[in-house]
Amino acid sequence: MAAKINLLLKRAIDLFGSLLGAIVLSPFIGLVAIMIKLGSKGPVFFRQNRLGKNGKTFELLKFRTMVTNAENIGDGIFVREETDQRITKVGKLLRSTSLDELPQLLNVIKGEMSLVGPRPPVPYHPYKYENYSQEQIKRFLMKPGITGLAQIRVRNSAPWEKRITIDVEYIESFNVCLDIKILVITVLKLFRKDNIYLGS
Repeated sequence: MAAKINLLLKRAIDLFGSLLGAIVLSPFIGLVAIMIKLGSKGPVFFRQNRLGKNGKTFELLKFRTMVTNAENIGDGIFVREETDQRITKVGKLLRSTSLDELPQLLNVIKGEMSLVGPRPPVPYHPYKYENYSQEQIKRFLMKPGITGLAQIRVRNSAPWEKRITIDVEYIESFNVCLDIKILVITVLKLFRKDNIYLGS
């Protein structure tokens, strides 16, 4: 019963938080969209298939921070450092503050994501869904999040195996109070640039 109540409260926080955020930040989101359009050729949003709850694929939204077709240039899906030539000038600012994630508020409203949860990987990296171990696949028992326990601890500085371990820890210890703590810490860390890139 407690688990069901926590999940209901989590969804309520997701809906209230994402709707409020989308409304309050709409002028800022519009400004960012204009900056992206003026800064480089291509769409405002970057769309990519990701793995969600129980391995179901959904289309994740982000502000575009790289040149068009960047996935087929250089290191592909990997961005190892901020000097990557595929990152636009506006994109560097958005990435350093994680503001490129704001469009995922729509994914939360649609019920594909949560404000807090494991970050959703692409379907083919680090593993295909069926290739995660019995322990690792626990990370897909809940909806993926815009932020999460791994994000506030190591962000992208640790290899996937370490991040997956932290994701499983989150799943096993989930409660609404933990979600609120993660959200508060995320806001405090918002303008810090550490742990954005994995240098190896």
